[in-house]
Formats: sequence, structure tokens, C-alpha cells
Amino acid sequence: MKGWLFASASAVAVAGLPGVAFAQDTADQEASAPAAEENTDSGVIIVTATRREQSLQDVPLSVTAYQQEELTEKGIVGYEGLARETPGVVVNKPTANFNNFTARGIATNGYGANLQGTVAIYIDELPISANGNSTILDPTLFDVERVEFLRGPQGTLFGSNSLAGAVRILTKSPDASQFEGKLLVDYGLTGNDSFRKRYNGMINVPLVEDKLAFRAVGFYRHEDGWVDNIGTGRDNANTLESAGGRAMLQWDPTDRLSMRAMVMHENSKPRDSGLVNPDRGEFVRLSEGPDLFHAKLTSYNFTLDYDLGFANLTSSSTLSTFDQTFIVDLAGTFAQTIPFALDALAYDDIFVQEVRLASAGGGRFDWIVGGFFYDKRRDVDYNYRSSIEFLEERGLTGLDDEYYQRFGGHTNQTEMAGFGELTYRFSDNFWLTGGLRYTTTEVQSFTEDWGYNSNYLALALGGVEDVPITVVPIAPAEGLKVKANKVSYKASASYKPSESLTAYATIATGFRSPVVNARAGLGSVADPTDIIIPDGADSDSLTNYEVGLKGNWLGGKLTAAVALYYIDWRDIQVQANRLSDQVQFATNIGAAVSKGIEFELAARPVRGLSFSLNGSFNDSEVTELTPAEAAMSGAEEGIQLASPHFQGSATVRYDFALGANADAFVSGNVAHVGKFPGLFPNVAGQPDVINPTYDFTEAYTVANFVAGADLGQVSLTAYVENVFDNNAITYVHPEAFLDARYARLRPRTFGVRLGIDF
Repeated sequence: MKGWLFASASAVAVAGLPGVAFAQDTADQEASAPAAEENTDSGVIIVTATRREQSLQDVPLSVTAYQQEELTEKGIVGYEGLARETPGVVVNKPTANFNNFTARGIATNGYGANLQGTVAIYIDELPISANGNSTILDPTLFDVERVEFLRGPQGTLFGSNSLAGAVRILTKSPDASQFEGKLLVDYGLTGNDSFRKRYNGMINVPLVEDKLAFRAVGFYRHEDGWVDNIGTGRDNANTLESAGGRAMLQWDPTDRLSMRAMVMHENSKPRDSGLVNPDRGEFVRLSEGPDLFHAKLTSYNFTLDYDLGFANLTSSSTLSTFDQTFIVDLAGTFAQTIPFALDALAYDDIFVQEVRLASAGGGRFDWIVGGFFYDKRRDVDYNYRSSIEFLEERGLTGLDDEYYQRFGGHTNQTEMAGFGELTYRFSDNFWLTGGLRYTTTEVQSFTEDWGYNSNYLALALGGVEDVPITVVPIAPAEGLKVKANKVSYKASASYKPSESLTAYATIATGFRSPVVNARAGLGSVADPTDIIIPDGADSDSLTNYEVGLKGNWLGGKLTAAVALYYIDWRDIQVQANRLSDQVQFATNIGAAVSKGIEFELAARPVRGLSFSLNGSFNDSEVTELTPAEAAMSGAEEGIQLASPHFQGSATVRYDFALGANADAFVSGNVAHVGKFPGLFPNVAGQPDVINPTYDFTEAYTVANFVAGADLGQVSLTAYVENVFDNNAITYVHPEAFLDARYARLRPRTFGVRLGIDF
């Protein structure tokens, strides 16, 4: 069925409407959308945050847009740089390939095992965000058309799990008008001996002038680590090696028809985790073997645009596979007294289909209607291990190898939705927008029939010696099928008293998919009196009330945006951990409120000099909680959610001429992030006991400096990241099974970037 949908859904416009052609100027088509270009005369920036081309000033929500030139000059190659420059956003990054954004205070911890993230991440049409204990790639931001960070719920146009926002990474399409290429090389030194090497390349080849073109992008990264693992004896253990690319073929047979095929691949292999234990040293960790979080994503997309005259039809079909390796030392669960580790291998197969029809615009009505289908199967093999040395020392026999428990399972998840949005313009100065999305989701998990369990933990923890381990098979099981039907809506009013100022008021809602706990109903082997794992968590829901102003004055020399919001978050999905064995589970608790203000300001007071300032003040806390919910989750009323009260950054830049054909710039940036808790304060199941892992991140300020020259086809940039070598703790892991639970800022890094265009 997926194969039939993939082939037919993208071809339906051509097969069904053979006499109608369509234009590439569709506003909505992320995969081939025109750049978010800035008109230097007017300062107008065009984005597609509302699935159609629209001036950023007139979009009735908070959006920050980044073009490739800005990303390259600032050295933003991934999520950390985006978070630093986006108001109201922090990225929770315990180590490479674990990336969870928090926007507007909507997070209960920075990890969220078993839970979908609250900010959806898209590469073109493919959602790549996943649940908290899944690897989430940090894609290389090279040769992208634009990155847009939308804040506030985006449930109408981007579906479930865009509870607090959405990140859209829009790749560049082939250009059939000219041959071009680009190389970008980045060499850096972190500390005294950690070298960073990044290589990026792009080539664009017209095959038929103005009709057919091919574009290929490739990258390779090798970045030495800066954390020493005293358990494995490896210095700079968290070295990262990552490679990948994408190839695209675009055919525009007529002025109205455009088709693009793309294959994308990325393989990211960190050699160890970057989490540290401050009690052992500044950048020191301990694990019996390296903790490995590898991710390999392969995606195939076919996108078709068709101009019907009155509207543009877009169909996007994506098939992807996402293989993940999750090898982690869990011995911290029992204070390193016995070996306890997990080797998990996960395999995702995903199919995504979206078809939408967007009005051509120009009249009083602008509208969009569409349908969405998402199908995902995740297979996971769980392999829990001791060590041969420990088993022999204790005289524990009966296992074929060091693995005392093995089992496999898979989860099927589907989502179908219909959505629409309508804008009515009473005049050029006042318009109303309403949107609606109806979504059905279904999730079910299964246990395979080949697994086994044993009494290893009880024997090892009890100090028992010289006995055989009892091994029992794990029976196959069919988990509870969870279904949910949700409606998301959005309503906004926009008023433009002058060309330079737009005001808006918006109400929008969002939700997350329900969660099934893989070990629902199971007790603890380590402590039979501990809590029983619940069935799972229902969908939560969020309503965002927002008012904002966006201004653009002096021909774009001064721009400003400010937004005030109040968020009501109910039936909150939370992650908790059973204390005795640290089994993760999901459940729901009452409600929370998040309120705050975001602001962005940019100015060019004199020729060559520019300033930018952004930031947010946020107050988010749990407001409703029953005693049963408090006991199950460890939460308390009135506690701060996992988000800082203040976050912001400021940049100053000066551009000047080096000669008739050369330009140069110098730029400095300072970013500040306040402290916030990494989890709820109490032990799940023991509400009067403080969780031993409860802790806060550290408030920190980090400075970066960049200087560069553009010599035409060649550009050269020098930079210093973390100028003052701040080593603040930026992340606290909520689970006790790790000896190393903290992430720090990367130490001071010097580097140079060389770019060549041809």
C-alpha cells in the first residue's frame, strides 16, 4: 500500500489533469521554495512558514529565518547555533545525536525518554524529530535555502508533536540556468590537541537549459573530542565522525510543472558520549566501554508542483530508513557495584505523504487545504549484558555469553490528517486567518517470540556465588492499541496601520501523540514493592494565546519584533523513572502555565555597522497536580519547568571594503542562558523523597568572535568560539543509570574557514 501511495499520490495531478500545467512559483513548496531573500531596499524578508510565500513581517506568529550566508559566516552548522540565535529557545544536547529543542518553556526535562519532543524538526517534508531516547541527527546546515524556526504550536499546518514550535530546514533545489559549485573547508582546534575538520562541497549541473538540472551536496566531519573516559582509558573520547550528502534531479518540462527527486543520506558515528561527571574532573567520564549513539538516515523524496491557475497543487512523497545504535553503560544504576549495560539496535521505516492545494493569491481570500499520512514501524532489539569477567569471578553459570536478557519488539504508528487554512482580507491593512486540522493517530507495540530473561540482577545484587542463572523465555505479546482523534485550530487577526508596522493576535493549539509504555504492568526485579509501570500516556494538549508587533523602518535599517504569550498546557505527558531499576515510563499529570515575552531587534545605524539583539523572559511552572499524579511523576505544584527564565544574545558587526573587489567584516556575539532544573524534584513513587539526580544547569554567558574577507570567488574567515573558555554545565540528565550525567560547553575553539565558489 505504501508503495502504491508513493507512486500514485505524486502523479495524481498529472494523470488526472493532463490539460493543465503549473508554475514553479508556488509559495508552499519547501523542497523547491525560493530563498527567504531580503530586499535590501525595503528590508522585506520572504518566508514560507505558513506554507505560502509571505513577508516575514506579515506572518501572524513568531518566526526567525536564517539564510545560508548568515549561517556560514556565524559558523552555525547545527542545532546549537540555531538555539543561540533564536529567542525563547534552548537545545538540550547531552551528547552528539541527542538533540531536543525547548521553546517557550514547554519541557519537563531535557531528555523525555519515550516522549515525542515538543518541537517538530523537518528536513523539507520529512519529520526527523523522534522520542527522547532515540537518536536525533544534527544535520549539517550547508547549501540550504533557508532555516525557519517557528515558535508556538504549529498543529494546524505541521501536525502532532509541533506542540511548542517547528524547525524547517529547507534545502536548495537544482538550478537549470547555470553551472555552479562551492567548497567550504573548516579547520579548528579545541583546547590543546582536539582538531576539527569539516569538508563540504556542492556542484550544480544544468542538463537541459532552463528545464533539467542535477545538484549534489556532500560533507565529511571529523572532530576530535575533549572528554576523557577513565574507564576505557581513551583521551578525547567523544570524537565525532560524520559523513553524508544528497543528490537531486529537478525537471521543469513547462513553465507550470516542476518535479524534483532527491536522495539524502547521513551517517553519524560518535566514538563515545560527551557526558561528564564533575566529581571525577572537569571533562572526565567513566564507563566500562564507550557509550555509542550512532545514527544512519537514508531518505528518498519525490515532490511535484502543478499550477492549476487558480491554485498550486503540491504533492510530496518520502520513504526513509533510520538505523540507530544505542550502546550504554547502565552500571550507575547500582553505583557501579555490578556490570549492567544495554546494547540496543533500532530500525525505523517511515513513509510520509502530503498533498496540499494552495490558492494563487491576489484576491481577498487566501486558502490552503491538504491531507497528510504518516506511517512508521520501529523495530528494536534489546540486549542487556553483564561481563564475562564478573560472571566467572562470581561463579554464575548458565548463560551462553555475557547477555543475561535479550528480547525484541516493534511499534507501529500511523497518523492521518486533513487540514485547511483560510485568510480573508477586509483590506490591505486588516485580515483574519483561521485554520483547522483533524488528526487520527494509532500506536501499538508488540513483543517478539525469540527473547529470554533471567534472574541475573537478583543474584548479582544479592551477592550470590557459584550457582546457575535461571533463564526463562519471554513470551510474545501484543500490546494495547492506543487510538486518538484530535482537532487543532488556529485563529488570528492582523492589522497593518502602516507599511512599516504589523500587529497580530493569535490563538493556536497543539498536541502530542499518545505513548505506550513497553513494560506496562511489570514490577521491579530489584524491588518488588516499587511502583508498577502504567500503560502509557494519553495525548496532551496546549493552547497558546499570543499578541505581537513587527516593524520595519528606514528601508530595512531598523527592524523589530516582539511577542507576548500565555500558554495553557494540560494532561502533560511526562517521563518518570522507577528508582529501583531506572525503568523509564510515560504518564500524564495535570497542567502547567508558561507566559513570557520574546523580542528581536536589528539596526544598521550607519553604513557598514549593524547590531542585533534577541531574547526572551519566560515563567513556566506546574499549576495543577493531584496527589496521585505527584506520587507517580515526582512533580510538585509551583516548580519551574525545564527552561530558563531568561535567554538571549547580542551581535555587533562591522563591514568594510578592503579594496575595489574585496570586502571584509568583523563580528562579535554574546549569548546568555539562565539556569533551569533538569527534571522533577522527587522520586517517582516516593513523593516525599528528593530525587538523588535532581539538579540544575548553570547560568552561563558565552562569547564568539568572527572576522572574514570576501575576495569574490574566495572567502576566508577566522573565528574563536567560547572566547573566555566557559565550562558551564548546560544539561543535566534525569536518569540515575549513568555515572556521567552532565554536559558542558565545548571548550574554547580557534578555527579558520575557506570558501570557494566557482
